This record gives sequence, C-alpha cells and structure tokens, in this order.
Amino acid sequence: MALVQPLASGNGMTNGSTSNCSGVPGKAAGAALGCDAAAAAQQLSSDTQQAADHKSAAAAGEEAEEAPVEEEVDITINNVVCSFSVRCHLDLRYIAMNGDNVEYRRENGMVTMKLRKPYTTASMWSSGKITCTGLTSEPAAKVAARRVARYLQKRLNYQTRFCNFRVVNVLGTCTMPFAIKIADFSQKYPRLACYEPELHPGVTFRIKEFKATLKVFSTGSITVTAPSVAAVQRAIEHIFPLVNEFRKERTAADLAAVAASRARRYGSRDSSESDLDDDDSDID
Repeated sequence: MALVQPLASGNGMTNGSTSNCSGVPGKAAGAALGCDAAAAAQQLSSDTQQAADHKSAAAAGEEAEEAPVEEEVDITINNVVCSFSVRCHLDLRYIAMNGDNVEYRRENGMVTMKLRKPYTTASMWSSGKITCTGLTSEPAAKVAARRVARYLQKRLNYQTRFCNFRVVNVLGTCTMPFAIKIADFSQKYPRLACYEPELHPGVTFRIKEFKATLKVFSTGSITVTAPSVAAVQRAIEHIFPLVNEFRKERTAADLAAVAASRARRYGSRDSSESDLDDDDSDID
C-alpha cells in the first residue's frame, strides 16, 4: 500500500496524518493500516449510498412511467340564454321604426335586436319581457341585458327598470380524447341513457341532480344543456368516468367527423358576425 511503503524503506513519515508516530515504526504502521481501513470503509459506505440513491431514483422513474397520465378535457360554452324584464309596455312597431339593428317579426309578435359587443340577439315582447341569446359567459349575459335595457331608456325614451334577471339555459360542448362505444354505454345505464339510432346518432343521458341533458356521440363529442355554467362543468365531471369505461381508439372517420363539426360550429359563428358587420355598415 502507498501508506506502508515509506515505513519499509526506514524513512520517517512526511505527511501530517502520521508524523506524530515517526519515532515508533510499529505503531505508525498500525495507525497507517487503521487509516487505510477507515478510508476503505468510508468509500464502501459512499458507494452503497450512491447505489441506493440510483435504485430509488430508478424506482421513482418506473412509478412515474406506470402512473396514468391525467387527461384534460376543454369545455366550450357555445350559448348562454338569459331573460329579464323592463317592467313597462313596449310598442314593437315604434321600436322597429326607430331602433337600430332591429327586425320586426309580426307573426311571432316580437322584435329582435342585435348587439355587437357583447355579441347577442335580444328578443323583445310587448309585455316588457326580453331574452338574450348567443352569449358565451354569464357575466357577458348580464352586461348585454343591461345594455339592451339602457338602449331602450336612452334612445327610445322608455321608462325601463332592470329586474328579474336570470340565466335560463347554457349550452356547452366538449370532446373526449377518445372515441366511445355508445351502444355498450347505453346498455349499462338503461334508466339514465336513451339510444335510438334510427332517430338520433347519439345517446341522450340525463342527470337529474344537475338538471342537465347530455348528448354523447361515438366520436367522443358531448353536448351539454344545463341551467348554469357550473352545472355544465359538474355534468362533464360526472360523466367522464362513466364513458371512460367504454373508450376506444379513434378511427380516421371519427377524426374527420370531429374536424367537420368544429368547422361548422366556428364557421357559422364567423358568418353571423360578418352579417352583423354588414348590417352595421349599412346603418352608418
């Protein structure tokens, strides 16, 4: 060993760890062997600790790989319908003759008015009841309702009072990251699910607790109708583990159907906004 070799040659120890034993060669050799054993034990302990660390890291990596990846589902709110009252009689013919962006539907006994920001269509009846459709959130619905009431007050000189506002209906859609075996799904839940392929391509699933109605399609698309945005979210969270049991890989036809559905939804929204812009430019 390197620490014993200088003692065999008869020379004194030169390093600081063994210089105190330079006068007694036997004791110096024993001390050197003790230091060598301690260093070896320390090295062995360090190697063992490193091996344990590598083993634990490998086990953690395997657990992370085996752990299921949480799948996220994005919920899109397509339509929020709200209603309110202005508590005064509305002359529909007067509104049609003097209002902006209005259309008088005499056969239905109402006047429709369009707003750009927020984008909405307001339906007015002579009793003073008004409904707003086409919103994408509950706060935007309240803003649109107040703007309609303010417009009737400021531009058409009606003594309006904003009251009885409430969100009536919310339409939301989401797309699961997998396709669904809707036939097997409807057979497992016969009391809650209704599947009539001759009448509708999807399964109608009702949740009485949230007052929600869901349309489940084989492509993984789900349409939810509920009284509020929170109810839509809870309905999706409720049905996700149920349809997850009947998941299947998507085919090329399923992917094409999902892409076509998205194109129709966003394309119709863009065309509606362009039509509204054209009407505004004509008025200006």
